[in-house]
Order: sequence, then C-alpha cells, then structure tokens
Amino acid sequence: MRPRAGVVEWTAGQRERFIWQDGRVVPYRVEPLPAPVNYGCLPGTLNPADGAEVDAVWLGAPRAVGDRVEAPVSGLLWLADGDHKVIFGALQEGAAALLAWFPPDRGADLRSAEAAEAWLADLGA
Repeated sequence: MRPRAGVVEWTAGQRERFIWQDGRVVPYRVEPLPAPVNYGCLPGTLNPADGAEVDAVWLGAPRAVGDRVEAPVSGLLWLADGDHKVIFGALQEGAAALLAWFPPDRGADLRSAEAAEAWLADLGA
C-alpha cells in the first residue's frame, strides 16, 4: 500500500484540540476528555459525510500537534453516519480504545486497510 500523508490535530492523552485550517493547525477547543489516540486529517481530501477533510487516527505513542506523518494505511474505522476514520499504526496498539471512544449508536467497526483504500479511492483521494 502506498503511504498517505496526514497531519496531527489532537495528541493522544491531551484535551486541547486543534484543527487544520488554511494549511496550518489552529486552536479549536478544549475537550472534556483527552483523546485516546492521535487524531487528525488527510489534507487535500474531502469526506462528503461532514464536508471536511478525511479524518485520520494514528495508534501508538503520542504525536505532537502539527506533525506531518506519511505512512501506509492499516485500517478503517467505519461509522454508520459515513464519517469514517482512516487508521495508521499497529491495530493492536489502541484499536480497543478507539472503538470504545464512539457510542454504540455510531456503529463503529474496524475494517481492513484494503477497505480504507477502496473508500479513499471512491472519494477520489
């Protein structure tokens, strides 16, 4: 699988959240709970479910806000509302925490790297 480029907007273990805007990360808000994983986006993509860049998560050790990461996709967090998240990193390093982060009504399910790439291809990414 070819590497995909993303940017970290929210560091695992932190409450302060940033967003990607106009080519840089800017402060967004402080969340009530810390992120269980590193969270961000794939700049230059668009998810029609929410009209924003495709969301991405990096499992494993915390990464700094603003880190630009290029890595192969390891899976897809599929959600019933279509706001899927592309997963990077070893699935055994945080997949359970990632699934637990979403309430049952969102229908969170882990899918393969191939499913993630197929979904991205359908989006033209």
